[in-house]
This record gives sequence, structure tokens and C-alpha cells, in this order.
Amino acid sequence: MHPLVRMLRKEMKMAADPAKAVPMQAYMKTNQPFYGISATPRRQIFRQAIRKYPIQSHDEYEQAIEELWAGKYREEMYQALEVAEHYKVFRDQTEWPFYEKLVQTATNWDTLDWIVGKLVSPLVLRHRKFERVLRTWANSENFWVRRASLLAHLHHKKETNTRLLAVTILKLAHEKEFFIRKAIGWVLRDYSYTNAEWVRKFVDEHERELSGLSKREALKQILRKQNSG
Repeated sequence: MHPLVRMLRKEMKMAADPAKAVPMQAYMKTNQPFYGISATPRRQIFRQAIRKYPIQSHDEYEQAIEELWAGKYREEMYQALEVAEHYKVFRDQTEWPFYEKLVQTATNWDTLDWIVGKLVSPLVLRHRKFERVLRTWANSENFWVRRASLLAHLHHKKETNTRLLAVTILKLAHEKEFFIRKAIGWVLRDYSYTNAEWVRKFVDEHERELSGLSKREALKQILRKQNSG
């Protein structure tokens, strides 16, 4: 076990709050137990641990993340993603297969959205060859992976591949799954900050294909700005 992982587990066990753990688990609707540690103290524990046991290589980076990701408690998965996000020096294209495994084993929005938003999306923006993978994700039997194929376009602003985004949205627009419909609206709303006209036109042209939830989310910022003006 990596010493960073050992310290994180030790400190989290000491900071555990069973009274908070139960409602946290209920909120996430998961069978995985929680320590009951909220974000602020959890990150304090993380900062202390990485100061004492900094990661020095790609191998250590993956080892620590894997060990935490496989942990019993949900907060261990969160710490795995803190490690993954913190070490920017290791977040290069060689880590794509590793990040893809995280995407494929994520079981809820709290971890999946973090992986995609902080790790996957920036790599897609820097290395467009990974857009081919997003096309395969859109066909996955796992709806979390399909959600990832949408959210991987977040924060691309003027460099958004609108053709691929549109194709992916229309491929998934028929789905009744809440997390897919929400993701469609979210990624469109995010792009509306950059190109509101494109988003408005897309929603108008595909009004029948898009769910009410997707349309409401997509137009939220546009309508807010319109009403405030």
C-alpha cells in the first residue's frame, strides 16, 4: 500500500462521523458506506497527506489512485480523485487508458462528473484524437459512460466540436434516463455562455427530439440573460 493511501485512510478513520455517514449514504442512494466526512475536512486531510507523502512518478500516481478507488468507503474514492486532479504534471495523454477505466467503473454522478470534468474533458481538448473514443462511449451499454460522452465536451468554449456534440446529443436524446437528459441540457447550457445563438438554434431545430428537461437546462442561461436585460 502506498504510504499516502495509508495516511489518508488512517486520518479519515479518525475523523469519521457516523451521524453524518448515514444521511450522506442515503443522499447518494448507494450501498457503499461513508465515513461521514464533509468536503472541507476531507480536503484538509488530503493536503496534510500529500505534503508528507508526495507522489513522484506516473506509477505512484496510478497506484495511489487505484488503491483508494478500490476502497470500502465513498470518501476513499473522493480522495482518489483528489490525487488524480492535484498532480497536473501526470495528467497527460499517457493516462487516458487509466482515466477511461475510472469512467467505466464509476457508479454515480458524484464520481463520474468529477472524472470527466477535471480529467477527461481537458485531455480531449488538448488531444483531439480522443474524440474517437467519445463516439464509442455514446454507444456503451453503461448509461454512465454514455453520460460521459456528453460531459467530455464541457468547458471547451470556442474550441467545442459542435458537430460531434450535436451528433452525440441527437443519438442520446430519445433516452428517458434522467442523468442523460440532464447531461444534454448541462452541456448545451455550458456552451451557451460561448455561443448562445448556436444553442438557441439547435434547441429550436430539434425541439421534438429533446426532452423538456434538456431544453429547460439548455436555455436556462439564455433566458436568464434575456429576462435581466
